[in-house]
Amino acid sequence: MKLKKILAIMMAATMGMAMTACGGSSDSGSESSGTEESASSESSGSGETYTIGICQQMEHDALDQATQGFMDACTELFGEGNVEFDQQNAQGEQAMCSTIINNFVSADVDLILANATLPLQTAAQATADIPILGTSITDYATALGIDDWTGATGVNVSGTSDLAPIDQQEDMLLELLPDTKKVGILYCSAEPNSQYQAQLFEEALEEDGIEYEEYTAADSNEIQTVVTSAIETCDAIYIPTDNTMASNTQIVNNVCMPAKIPVIAGEQGICSGCGIATLSISYYDIGYTAGEMAYQVLAEGEDISTMEIQTAPEVTKMYNPTICEELGITIPEDYEAIETE
Repeated sequence: MKLKKILAIMMAATMGMAMTACGGSSDSGSESSGTEESASSESSGSGETYTIGICQQMEHDALDQATQGFMDACTELFGEGNVEFDQQNAQGEQAMCSTIINNFVSADVDLILANATLPLQTAAQATADIPILGTSITDYATALGIDDWTGATGVNVSGTSDLAPIDQQEDMLLELLPDTKKVGILYCSAEPNSQYQAQLFEEALEEDGIEYEEYTAADSNEIQTVVTSAIETCDAIYIPTDNTMASNTQIVNNVCMPAKIPVIAGEQGICSGCGIATLSISYYDIGYTAGEMAYQVLAEGEDISTMEIQTAPEVTKMYNPTICEELGITIPEDYEAIETE
């Protein structure tokens, strides 16, 4: 707690004692005051208050859920009124992300939540002192350039990963689309974690003898052209957990649907917009876990540099009933339907 806050509380307590000594309140009033002080003490714990800066890379459903899960966990654990959030959205822009993170550092926030890879990389470069928790990060070693990965970063960074089992996603593609001969792997070239997932998916395809080709877009302006090229030679498309694609699923769907080309998605949000199925995690859950980690760091004094990266506790087979019906694809009973508008 800052010195000014401590002095303010001491002064307030001294004034309260002085008023009681002067007999300014009745017995019933004194009992009420004691009850209020007790309730206040129970809700605020040690009385410490924290400011957490949240930088979200861009607005889309998966990242929104992760941010909400984080805030819910922090509010529940720290107590109402004991944690303040400075929530900012970088709109996918590097310059805006840098400005947001630098403002957090200048304000000396107690902790930074970096929601997605760009904010994580920016925050890690901006400060070595303020604890940084990431969420919606696929692979921290890739994002931070760590070669000798041990499960913890060894620096002021930890958090949660959104990596689902890639080999099981490839199994899903073959289960639903057994006649597939060639798969187009679509992602944004500016997102290193997407490239990491693409490589894992390619390894799984190679083991099953399935041909593949990468199709990358530098930004949203290139997506339509790239997808149009992919559907000319591919039987199916795979999209990993990619923020740029997640924000532009309508473009993908507008190209793939008329061509009857099915899309296997890396997460539920992408599947809702343009996919037939996904093996998805709960982004709310990984955000919530990151909130629990924030409490461990700030309230319990845990060393963030030794905290291992946490993953989603479970994955769920999900499908998009609207697109599956449109393409005439039959889904096994163990898949959960995604509610679409």
